[in-house]
Amino acid sequence: MKLSKITYPLMALAIGAGSALAEGRQIPLMTLPDDGDRDYWTVEQMNRPGELEMLRGIVGSEAVPFAGTQEKPLQIALVYPSADVSDFWARMYLAFTKRLDQLGIEYETTEFASRQIEHSLQSTYTDQVIQDKDIWDFVLFGPSELATQADNINKLAATEGFTTFVISFFTPPQYLENYPAGWFDFSATEGALLICDYMVERLGSDQTYALNRGIPGITDNQRSGDFSDCVQEKGGWELAYEHYGEYRREGGFDGTNLILQAYPEAKIIHNANTAMSMGSVEAQLAAGKENEIFSTGWGGTGLELEAMRRGELNATPMRMGDDVGAAVAEAVKFTMEGRGDELPQIFLGRITIANDEMSVEEIDALEQEAFRFSGVGALER
Repeated sequence: MKLSKITYPLMALAIGAGSALAEGRQIPLMTLPDDGDRDYWTVEQMNRPGELEMLRGIVGSEAVPFAGTQEKPLQIALVYPSADVSDFWARMYLAFTKRLDQLGIEYETTEFASRQIEHSLQSTYTDQVIQDKDIWDFVLFGPSELATQADNINKLAATEGFTTFVISFFTPPQYLENYPAGWFDFSATEGALLICDYMVERLGSDQTYALNRGIPGITDNQRSGDFSDCVQEKGGWELAYEHYGEYRREGGFDGTNLILQAYPEAKIIHNANTAMSMGSVEAQLAAGKENEIFSTGWGGTGLELEAMRRGELNATPMRMGDDVGAAVAEAVKFTMEGRGDELPQIFLGRITIANDEMSVEEIDALEQEAFRFSGVGALER
């Protein structure tokens, strides 16, 4: 049985534990020499060997139904910035609930939505959820921004009576006193290194490239910075120019125009998100340079795949987008079965490289797998 109650704006789900010990393990599991150079714990400091691979395998396989019984439906609160334009949260919700259906778990969801910039509204929702703590079994929390919402994550994780999961971040702050039961996301660093390896192998050494970067911060440092470090180290590539396009289509368009005019030696443009990659393609087409530039996207969205089918985009780190929602559903099942300690603290969805050397059928198959729950094509909003 399923019932969705919506408080507008919609909210995200967070499932929390009540101490700095998460699911019976000390955080971190180990110290690393560079711990003082960053303010978050790494995946290897949070997960025991084999845990992530185990859950990835389960998420990519047919559902095994919940082994227990329920007296009543679960009450699940979702607190996230789902009122923004991106369809990430809508797809996460569809994948999460459809996987719960496959698992035979009865549930009712209440969604508290905000926009990405509405940090204070998320704080209001957090306080409301905690005040009504006796209602909830699980809370899924999608922070508007990690550092800004760290105090709310800490409060949710410290609250007894429900389990908290954090969505769309995989860098647990070192300074938290209380840690949630899990973090669910895709690794921008993993995607950056995968696309680096692919491009160095395909294009060879000693290339000149340019970057359309997003907004200064941890996400762009991983998507753009880790990629740049990797191609320089592994391929001896030279960076001609980097342009901050603020993750906007216009930013990708303007940056690419500048690159084409002022840095013609750069025959490779790495874009840090879908919007900028679409703007970059538009600028190349307008200048008649689309066949001279090797272009990347980020994420493997429908827009990117369409551009790839048209021969306008060359490669992208493609997220198996529905993995995150399905993994949260599996974590709910594990928790209900008393097996929460078997789960990784950080789940990272699968990423593969989609590219223009693939057939249309191969690209179609990747798209079907990525959106197996939420559906291929644009969502109705």
